[in-house]
Amino acid sequence: MTDSYSLLIKKSAEKELRGLPKADLARIVERIRSLAQQPRPAGCEKLSGQDRYRVRQGDYRIVYSVDDEQKVLEVVKIGHRREVYRK
Repeated sequence: MTDSYSLLIKKSAEKELRGLPKADLARIVERIRSLAQQPRPAGCEKLSGQDRYRVRQGDYRIVYSVDDEQKVLEVVKIGHRREVYRK
């Protein structure tokens, strides 16, 4: 599909990425890349009260927003499932 979305990663999410164990990092980066092709894959969930989605990758969650008009997908947060929703 040539109709892919541009990927943006917030600075804070980039920092979270750098702190991940190497074994998980490759899978998470691959998952983020696949979101550019399919922004709402099977298993993604819309977060209540927000215009954001989350997708699982092992024990980690990738929280992102999708702008269909601009064709932009922004990764907002990446974290372990226990901590990702904490403020």
